[in-house]
Amino acid sequence: MRARWIRGALVALGTLATLALALVAPVLARGDAWRSAKWATWPGPLGDHPSTADALAWVMRAGWCLALVAALLAVPYIVYRMTLGADARVPRLGVPTIAPLVLGPRGWRTPLRDLPGVLRGAALVLAALALGRPQSVLRGEMQEERGIDIVIVLDLSGSMSAVMDAPVSAGGGAGAHGSRHRPTRIDVAKDVLVEFVRRRKTDRIGVVVFAKQAFVLSPPTLDYALITQLVSKIELGVIDSSKTAIGDAVGTAVARVRRSDARSKAVVLLTDGDSNEGVVSPEYAAHLAQKEGVRIYTVQIGNGDDVDVQTGTDLFGQPVYQRQHFPVNPELLRKISHETGGEAFIATDKSGLEQSMHAILDHLEKTKFEAQAATMEDLFPLLLLPAAVLVALEALVRLALVRRFP
Repeated sequence: MRARWIRGALVALGTLATLALALVAPVLARGDAWRSAKWATWPGPLGDHPSTADALAWVMRAGWCLALVAALLAVPYIVYRMTLGADARVPRLGVPTIAPLVLGPRGWRTPLRDLPGVLRGAALVLAALALGRPQSVLRGEMQEERGIDIVIVLDLSGSMSAVMDAPVSAGGGAGAHGSRHRPTRIDVAKDVLVEFVRRRKTDRIGVVVFAKQAFVLSPPTLDYALITQLVSKIELGVIDSSKTAIGDAVGTAVARVRRSDARSKAVVLLTDGDSNEGVVSPEYAAHLAQKEGVRIYTVQIGNGDDVDVQTGTDLFGQPVYQRQHFPVNPELLRKISHETGGEAFIATDKSGLEQSMHAILDHLEKTKFEAQAATMEDLFPLLLLPAAVLVALEALVRLALVRRFP
């Protein structure tokens, strides 16, 4: 029994020593990174008002974390089964005396019979830690950038479904047909906004969409890929498009930049209609913007003339258009922009809309703000590689050194 306890202690110490030696290379490779590493599978705090997606992700991370803890707790049992526990599974032969065997010489491989279990135990610990996916901030310097805080306010009312190109025919009216897709106002606005965002470098950009109500699509951010993706997926009909609440939309945009530290703050309003809904009047929203130092630039899409609107398709699948009239209020947009120090524009085609957006930037001054440039580095390969080496070494030890009979 005493010999068995000594053997078990040597197995435990050997496993810890092997694990420590395997961790030497990762520590030397990323010594500073390990001190600030974060585990991606750790659930972390859930927050006061989590969404359904956040709660589901937290549950999944918690389950994954529990599985890793269970794997670590199972390592001692696995090592025992491969070392001391293996003796009980070895076939035995009864003999009248074992004195000659005890006194006989022992081979040099005998002390190595527990080495495969030691190597596998250390490999399992490293693999479990690697599955926890440790990460570290590779670079987190504060960089001083120059830019503008801009919130783009996009109209999603029903009038944005009007065609924004030349009429199909000189007398196009009810029942007019077209053999090609004709871009609508929302299509053109999305294309121009995507190109506008792609050309920005250091401007924080946010997006607010509105119709009968106003919603924040994204707060001001430097993540242009996210903004581009969100704008590209905008579709009419996702919100109630029966009314146009310009005052609510401008007030929501002003609220998003109210606490901004930028000297230049601007709201770019793209709309093709008149305000006929909302809790906040456009005039009061302009007053709030003036109070907060936010300039409002308005872009009126269309000039109030009759436009083609697709009303369906014919028997051959071709779109059918009808002429409709949507009222505009250029005086209101001009008043809002001039009161806040901005400017009003009118765009009747894609080229005019692009020119309006670039003219708005020419009127804005630059300001400095800090942006953190940080990239995350995965550290799990540094743990996974030693684990694979230990597993390969275990296989070599079994084949070349440790031989059991039968």
